[in-house]
Amino acid sequence: MNLPPLSRRSFLKSATLASAAISFPNLMRSQQGGSPNQKLNIALVGVGGRGRAAITGLKDENFVAFADVDEVRAAETFTEYPGVPRFSDYRRMFDQLGNQIDAVTVSTPDHMHYPIALAALQMGKHVFVEKPMTHTIWEARDLARLAREKKVATQMGNQGHASDGVRSLKEWIDAGVLGEVREVQSWTNRPLSHWPQGSVNAKGPDHSKFIPVVPPTLNWDVWQGVAPERAYDPSFLPFFWRGFWDYGTGALGDMGCHLLDGVHWALQLDAPSHIEAVSAFHNELTGPSSSMITFKFPARGSLAPLTLKWFDGGLIPPPPPEYEGKALPDNGTLIIGSKATVFASLYYRSVRIIPEVRRQEMAPSLPPKTIARIEGGDHFAEWVRACKGGPAAGSNFEIASKLTELCLLSNVAVRARRPLEWDAAGMRVTNLPEANALLTKTYRPGFGVTTPAVASAR
Repeated sequence: MNLPPLSRRSFLKSATLASAAISFPNLMRSQQGGSPNQKLNIALVGVGGRGRAAITGLKDENFVAFADVDEVRAAETFTEYPGVPRFSDYRRMFDQLGNQIDAVTVSTPDHMHYPIALAALQMGKHVFVEKPMTHTIWEARDLARLAREKKVATQMGNQGHASDGVRSLKEWIDAGVLGEVREVQSWTNRPLSHWPQGSVNAKGPDHSKFIPVVPPTLNWDVWQGVAPERAYDPSFLPFFWRGFWDYGTGALGDMGCHLLDGVHWALQLDAPSHIEAVSAFHNELTGPSSSMITFKFPARGSLAPLTLKWFDGGLIPPPPPEYEGKALPDNGTLIIGSKATVFASLYYRSVRIIPEVRRQEMAPSLPPKTIARIEGGDHFAEWVRACKGGPAAGSNFEIASKLTELCLLSNVAVRARRPLEWDAAGMRVTNLPEANALLTKTYRPGFGVTTPAVASAR
């Protein structure tokens, strides 16, 4: 769909009008709860790639609009739903159909999560955003603030938070089953297994021999969005953008929102006081090829001080004796307590006390399941329920913003190349003031986002 550029004035005007419309019941239901049996009118931004998960997970609701910059990637969805209006520019979708939308999903590269979710929240829509919630720490806090103000249903797409395993872990820790937990280890094989990062792309794309032509099926300008403008380069799409600082958040941004989710929630790991990164082949264009991040947390109420160690890019901690001599899998988390050690798999689908003999010994004394479960562990269903007036989704923006902040702090430490002392209440690095510039970024104009005047002014 070839459309003329949408001016910033037109976009903001439409957002203001749609925001005003929330007071009229016949125009929009997004803040009125609605009947559980009434279908939501959902607009989806990004319907190819990861966006297909939203298409499948929300198929019982009413799709009113699709926005995707890549007609080829979106072709399966467009073919499956030929009657749904489609746009290559989400701003034009909001401009034309804002009053018909109750809720919005965002399944785009990380750098566009904030501007799209911001526009939707400003219009009073319920919002679902794939992980990580945002590209910067400042953005995460700003979306959480706006979601509170608008009183809408929100959810980050770290699906493991809807699982039984996450809830079991919290019940065990709250009941003291593990004893005093002072150490957590978490690891992933990414980026090694999925995308290039580090010295591979240290010099950026080489266009000396040819100039790539933007495919007519791709809206390259909107794909770039708020990122610095650059010539089209096919090496970024459809997935390798994850390793580039301008678009992605590297291994911890990609996988930390899964692997650290349960321990973050159960052990109240909102605010580390110290972050230190060791990394390989880090450069100004991409994240490192591998890294080891150490987070130090002070005591939190009755919870003991804790050290969290993160490994990626093929680095894996040595297996503890409790793992019974087996090799650790490519992804996982170990929660090491004074009474028991727990291994959690990716997405927390398996959370078990190790070794097996210890699990059997402790099984009779495990606490009952007191935290409500979601049928089938379906995080989309959980969000839809919240949109229709039910309880807040488990990974709502209040919780997800803090998990996202924890993950993104690692990137600040990697890029700063220094140990950092973190003041969470003030949202600032206290020992290296220049690192505070990495808490936010400058936005390319035209997408309704204003660059914060002072990164640490919170």
